[in-house]
Amino acid sequence: MKRGNRTGKAKGTFPRFYGRHAVIAALANPDRVVRKIWGTRDALNALDLPPVLPIVYADVADLGRMVPSDAPHQGIVAEVEPLDDVWLGDVLEAGQDDKRPVLVLDQVTDPHNVGAILRSAAAFDALCIVTQDRHAPPESGVLARSASGALEIVPWVRVVNLARALDEIAEAGYWRIGLDGAAEQTLGEAIGTSRVALVLGAEGEGLRHNSMAHCDILAKLPISPRMESLNVSNAAAIALYAAASR
Repeated sequence: MKRGNRTGKAKGTFPRFYGRHAVIAALANPDRVVRKIWGTRDALNALDLPPVLPIVYADVADLGRMVPSDAPHQGIVAEVEPLDDVWLGDVLEAGQDDKRPVLVLDQVTDPHNVGAILRSAAAFDALCIVTQDRHAPPESGVLARSASGALEIVPWVRVVNLARALDEIAEAGYWRIGLDGAAEQTLGEAIGTSRVALVLGAEGEGLRHNSMAHCDILAKLPISPRMESLNVSNAAAIALYAAASR
């Protein structure tokens, strides 16, 4: 199995996660380095914190100034290091004996959407999500909050070239299904029984032509003609459910 097709992340930037689900999941992840944590006495005393972790007691107003405006921090903020890069080849090799789907996102840049997609990927036991590094959001408090802990659970593979990644996924034996509203077949008709990679494009733009060309088939969700499309995170959840319920 090839081990290429990943990119390094910029080092030296430390996102701040907030909210109980995101922070507790980060603390529970052995691959995550939590550098420092701030919180109210009630919030911190309710956690089983490592004795070596620097903590700072803070009031609600101070915490509010550390996060985006009106963000629901729930009395706790943590500074973390971004997770290490994940090799696509390693993840594909880990999933070679099961039928967990791969989810590929083609320039989905909204952190709320990517976070919600990670949450659905965890719920429906996806093998990983794959994004193009330059056209995907970085780890952030907004994304971690939207993911509700799933950022620590689902492998997130960032690649330089999405077309090459799709070729590598095909070589690993996956049937690549691009979701496109103009496709003739529905997802139910196209999904078959093989391992699948579900490829979704950004809202508005949809899948790029080059990404479509690297799919085995295009399929649509059977939604009412009264609605033109679904939010990409909703579409991902439905597609993952279809893959899980075969």
